[in-house]
Amino acid sequence: MTHAPDAASAGAAAAGRPHMAHWGMFDAVPGDGDVVAVRPYHGDADPSPVLGNIPGSVRHRSRVTGPMVRRGWLEHGPGPSDRRGADEYVAVSWDELTTLLARELRRVIDRHGNSAIYGGSYGWASAGRFHHAQSQVHRFLNTLGGYTRSVHSYSLGATGVVMPHVVGTHWKLFARATSWSNIAENTELLVSFGGVPLKNTGTNHGGTSDHPTRGALDALRGRGGRIVSLTPLRDDVHGEHRWLAPLPGTDVALMLGLAHTLASEGLHDKEFLSTYCVGYDRFEDYLLGRVDGEPKSAQWAARITGVDADVLEALAREMAAHRTLVTVTWSLQRTRFGEQAPWMGLTLAAMLGQIGLPGGGFGHGYGSMNEPGLAPVPYPLPTLPQGINPTKTFIPVAAISDMLLHPGEEFDYDGTRMTYPDIRLVYWAGGNPFHHHQDLGRLRRALARPDTIVVHDPYWTPMAKHADIVVPSTTSLERDDLSCTRNDPLLVAMHRVAPRHADARDDYDTFAAVASKLGVAERFTEGRTSHDWLEHLYDQWRDWVLRDGGEAPEFDEFWARGSVRMRTEDDLIAFGDFRADPEAHPLATPSGRFELFSAEIDSFGYEDCAGHARWYEPDEWLGGPRASQFPLHLVANQPKTRLHSQLDHGATSQASKVHGREPIRIHPADAAARNLADGDVVRVFNDRGACLAGVVVDDAVRRSVVQLSTGAWYDPLDPEDPGSLCVHGNPNVLTADVGSSRLARGCTGQHALVEIEKWDAPLPPIRAYDPPVVRGDHPRA
Repeated sequence: MTHAPDAASAGAAAAGRPHMAHWGMFDAVPGDGDVVAVRPYHGDADPSPVLGNIPGSVRHRSRVTGPMVRRGWLEHGPGPSDRRGADEYVAVSWDELTTLLARELRRVIDRHGNSAIYGGSYGWASAGRFHHAQSQVHRFLNTLGGYTRSVHSYSLGATGVVMPHVVGTHWKLFARATSWSNIAENTELLVSFGGVPLKNTGTNHGGTSDHPTRGALDALRGRGGRIVSLTPLRDDVHGEHRWLAPLPGTDVALMLGLAHTLASEGLHDKEFLSTYCVGYDRFEDYLLGRVDGEPKSAQWAARITGVDADVLEALAREMAAHRTLVTVTWSLQRTRFGEQAPWMGLTLAAMLGQIGLPGGGFGHGYGSMNEPGLAPVPYPLPTLPQGINPTKTFIPVAAISDMLLHPGEEFDYDGTRMTYPDIRLVYWAGGNPFHHHQDLGRLRRALARPDTIVVHDPYWTPMAKHADIVVPSTTSLERDDLSCTRNDPLLVAMHRVAPRHADARDDYDTFAAVASKLGVAERFTEGRTSHDWLEHLYDQWRDWVLRDGGEAPEFDEFWARGSVRMRTEDDLIAFGDFRADPEAHPLATPSGRFELFSAEIDSFGYEDCAGHARWYEPDEWLGGPRASQFPLHLVANQPKTRLHSQLDHGATSQASKVHGREPIRIHPADAAARNLADGDVVRVFNDRGACLAGVVVDDAVRRSVVQLSTGAWYDPLDPEDPGSLCVHGNPNVLTADVGSSRLARGCTGQHALVEIEKWDAPLPPIRAYDPPVVRGDHPRA
């Protein structure tokens, strides 16, 4: 967990400086212009091993050392180009860079309007509240008249659209979920679709000071509670549990088989369904086969899922007989027809009638992030205001390639008919779409279409290598900031640990300089420096705390302390107030109840998302015809050694690699059938693309399933070929770029069908972390 400083830096390292990352609070020990060690916060029950990626990250060779412009763009001007990702760069001064930025923004706005700017910037660049890249770029673009935005996330694209129709919200499913303490004390049976993967609970979007999941699961088992995990990966739950391994992508069919047993044996709670829900009768007509002549029985589900019917029937009876919490991970809705899994999970829990009771009901996202189960803060948090975006055009976040490739084309989204805008400038600050997005060959072709791509990043990520203008950002370790999140009790002073690397600058300073050249500096900065903003945001937050009856020190005292504890709402029960009094606390749905049948969704007439939860057969699954060509089901889940692709070059992430490639886990029988052994390098391929990966033989993986995490930096063998082999192991060269349905168009990157073969040729070098060729010097402006 710690990286020890050498003798020369030991004196300076005696006292660490408080800081926060998405994966934990820590003290950072500085030395030689970098971080030489990290010490987890003493109050963290289970610190994340991902902290081990931080030492050495400030001065890593992949840093962008100064302002850069792609040679082809500099010589030929703005315009589409297939040289992105393969071109040289020219070092320029800061004055040249900000002048070029200002001119290009003015050109695009004057000729094409603000809707021609796509403000991508997916976030996750920092746990800080002020130096939050997405907030900074959106605030800046709003001072210029706005931009085309994206909605929802790659993690929750389907949930973010369907669940407001069903329960009236989506974020409260996580932020106001039943607490881990309540689960540990009251749940008798935890039935987890997708498991409760500890690796994902290391992370929260605004930083986190404690990781309680492991302890809660241990406490649940310690008092006699049991866990059933339904997932193709046995280690998706820590500790003792019962593992059922359905075919990937068949979770909804399995839930329907359980629901059929409840309904046919009279084990469902009819009073709860009539009091707190609408539309159960419509769903039951489908469930029992009155609509299509096909009862969704346990026998029907067994044929689809591969789990025996008697096992499903027994589990359904067990669920009805005990205080049961049904949970669905976010991964289940990152698939084709992903809207169905959380909707069906909620429907199954409603049939049990335990929603709103201690230890029972429904949860969505336990094991997906360190948020569900943690107590929320009841007042606003310090937040940089982004201003008003006057431009109304937007896209679902996972539709970026569709937008860039098909300007002017119409598409469906949540009951509306929309049109993709004609994007001329992509402005990206924070985030790496080569981690998040699917079908990277298609993404590369899409990124060739705009006139200009601007990227702010500390590192030469794959997205930075596809930019025309590269702005060298500082990391959070090189600046002061504040950190907190809605489900953590600490507001943390993020102290600067290291000096700015090379010629990097804070994004705020860059935007202020460009804003000045565009005549909107005062509107962007409001006359404040970065430090002024930190004090201003803190003082606003302090006023809220004092009005709430709490206590908070003055800013200088807070900064010296390093953190301050906030009030939290402890021991929550999800939908507890609604169950106690549904008239006084109605849901924000049209009926004020759980909508097991949504008349609104039904009215859209989508063939891929009906008015109630149902089973749709996906294209990419082992029960379909495509499996005859690609007989292994790839699970492209989140990595355990890093957050997304962040700090992939760090020690913890690198320790997991096999011959420098991302590890791929495979069942012993599937490995034997292909004459593969631990440590072999393989080519993983389908008709969309291919990558290399390192074999790990593991019986914790279901037969006919392989697991290759996302986040290895995309590293094409031939940078000029969009369809090139990725030599590093990025699974998004294999995943399909299709939306979850016409309702949400959410990300579907969790699953793909593939085949694997041993790689016998010489291993190509890993160049993912190498900067591109740069010509010229970059004098300081």
